[in-house]
Amino acid sequence: MLSKTIYMDYQATTPCDKRVLNEMIPYFCEKFGNPHSSSHRMGTEAAKAVERARKQIAELIHADDEKSIIFTSGATESNNLAIQGIARFYKEKGNRIITSAIEHKCVLEACNYLKNEGFDVVILPVKSNGIVDIDALKEAINDKTILVSVMTVNNEIGTIQPIDEISRMCREHGVLFHTDAAQAVGKIDVDVSKVDLMSISGHKIYGPKGIGALYVRTKPRVRLTPLFQGGGQERGLRSGTLATPLCVGIGTACAIAQKEMAEERLRLLKLKDYFLNKIFDNLPKVYLNGDREQRIPGCINLSFDGIEGEGIMLGMPEICVSSGSACTSASLEPSYVLKAISVREDLAHSSLRIGFGRFTTQEEVEYAASKIIEVVNRLREMSPLW
Repeated sequence: MLSKTIYMDYQATTPCDKRVLNEMIPYFCEKFGNPHSSSHRMGTEAAKAVERARKQIAELIHADDEKSIIFTSGATESNNLAIQGIARFYKEKGNRIITSAIEHKCVLEACNYLKNEGFDVVILPVKSNGIVDIDALKEAINDKTILVSVMTVNNEIGTIQPIDEISRMCREHGVLFHTDAAQAVGKIDVDVSKVDLMSISGHKIYGPKGIGALYVRTKPRVRLTPLFQGGGQERGLRSGTLATPLCVGIGTACAIAQKEMAEERLRLLKLKDYFLNKIFDNLPKVYLNGDREQRIPGCINLSFDGIEGEGIMLGMPEICVSSGSACTSASLEPSYVLKAISVREDLAHSSLRIGFGRFTTQEEVEYAASKIIEVVNRLREMSPLW
């Protein structure tokens, strides 16, 4: 029997896997030592747990050196540390930073903030399928470019960017490459050999909120100016006492993802195909936003011609979906990501992001598809635009 609430907003956050929680619990009360207190058993025990978590993250993203994993409070801090840290350390080498028009707000705002310090920020356009224009990148890179930051998977439309191509171009020009992989890690295979810096979020991979990581290449070494000062923890890049339970949580989440990712992807592909086939077979003028093939299966963004996305959500309060990314959900403006891929403004307002994940069932997908069809048909009957 279906519960009263069906959660389908897995890009905004994921529920903490109970296996993750069970690993975390002892480090709140029983094994509560400070991982930086190496002079006694309790501190050493916590430190070992943190280092085990660091290794688990490194293994998932194919990092050779676990010391390359820097714990942060989440992907927003990781992105800011990467972008601002690179910009300030390498400013004598150049002042150009290149990113894309569909990056997460924290990347775009970090780049925009650096303009005040004299940095030249280039925002790359994306094609109508949501893929970065490689030719535009080729034109934008010059001898003053110090960093390219392009996300691996977009949080609104689920498109996968051509990381290999971008990597090759950056290497050819001696430019550092950062990717926000918060929506990719644990869902598709990512390989840090292609990048110099990579941002990760705990709560996007069934771990706890409040913890993330930044991969920073150690060979050859990538240097960063830290965002704030303190006791010099995390190789001096991110001071502050680490939250051992949260570190254990993200590490365990990565270990589970490594074991189950391939099988889970196939399961989500079947759910995605069923859902889209049912929607398209029963509703006219529905459009899938983003590339049809280069995408993760758990992120579906649809526009329903003639009605508002918010109206659909109000008509099915038992189903948790979104009409845009969580970071901009308070705005009445249409999604900047959909605008960047040239979606008509009325269709941008009619969009829904539907996210499937580890705990989504076939029964839930069947119910959600039927409910969306029912609500859309009812709203269209009342719409003067239809």
